[in-house]
Amino acid sequence: MEDLCKSAHKVFKIKYHFVLCIKYRKDLFVEEKYIQTVKEICKNLENRYHMKFETLGFDEDHVHFLLQTVPKYSSSQIFRIVKSITAIELFKRHKDLKDELWGGEFWSDGGYVGTVGEGVNAEVIRNYIKKQGRKGEQLRLTDF
Repeated sequence: MEDLCKSAHKVFKIKYHFVLCIKYRKDLFVEEKYIQTVKEICKNLENRYHMKFETLGFDEDHVHFLLQTVPKYSSSQIFRIVKSITAIELFKRHKDLKDELWGGEFWSDGGYVGTVGEGVNAEVIRNYIKKQGRKGEQLRLTDF
């Protein structure tokens, strides 16, 4: 989705960087089954909510999303949609999570959301997200 998006009377390119942490900072993303489930859920969200998950990066206890969306939704709406639907679907598909996360919540309260401009800014964030889960090599956003 590098080209501009168009609708009836608008042309736009809106990107966000989201970070969601697993409740109690559990290291659940060491298991590939949870990572694959999140990826599948995101694919389903793309069609339903007119968004595109450009890059996903998983660390043991959190996930980064770089996504593009339409101006119809605010950043807080997108944050809520992604957070709630991924949690609901993860609990549906993996019954064992109820034992692991006894409070009935998958994600911790809060998270991070930032807007992303194109060019160098987007490329820095894209590379940062791709390096998630590689301890020792991991970059920090403040390194740039």
